[in-house]
Amino acid sequence: MRARHDPAADVPVAGDALSAEPASLTACDLEPPVPGDLQLPAPARLILTAGWNLAESLGLPVVAYAVAARLGGQGAGMAAATATIWLTAVVRKILTGGVPGLLVISGLVLTLQTVLVLATGSVLIFLLQFPVANLALCILFARTAPTGRPLVAQLAAEVVALRHSPAVHPGLDRFFRGVTWLWAGIFAASTIGLAALLAVEPAAVFLLLTTVVTVAGVAAGTVASVFWFIRMLRRCGLRVRFGQA
Repeated sequence: MRARHDPAADVPVAGDALSAEPASLTACDLEPPVPGDLQLPAPARLILTAGWNLAESLGLPVVAYAVAARLGGQGAGMAAATATIWLTAVVRKILTGGVPGLLVISGLVLTLQTVLVLATGSVLIFLLQFPVANLALCILFARTAPTGRPLVAQLAAEVVALRHSPAVHPGLDRFFRGVTWLWAGIFAASTIGLAALLAVEPAAVFLLLTTVVTVAGVAAGTVASVFWFIRMLRRCGLRVRFGQA
């Protein structure tokens, strides 16, 4: 009679549910859950906070550009917009002790555009500032994506006042890194698209298409980021709590 041998401990047995991990498991599923909530201000305060940050970084420079350009041309408009945004940064520093990252980004990009326009006075260079600005944003996002402080995490804390516990959930950290890479890719695609349009379209059509490409890219990135965020919350067992009004 042949002796019956038990299988070795490290050899999986057919039908054993514990012999292999399902291929569909995510990184959050394989790691022990880290309890904690993400905190946002009350909806009304959230809208006010985001609106104020966008007004500082985008609204005020646009108004300054429109007024100065009407009075003194494109060069004066660019200079006025740049001066406005850096003046806002100085006021912010004096009043609050810090300058929001979105304000700094807008100031750096606008300064680069203004230098290009004023240094040459060329219409081509004025149009070239749009793909160059997108390229600068692509590089800026890509530089911070692999670091411990991805740019989207900083913007989320400043623009919408997103708060979380000091012990950062691994899934949340990966989300911020991934979304930062996503926005770097969006700005890279915008750079390529605008450069191609600049080569084949007249100035008036290019300016119109620049607005379309920019709005479409920002809208697509925002929608993708929101759905990715919701998916991350479900996968990692995190919740968002709103503060009281």
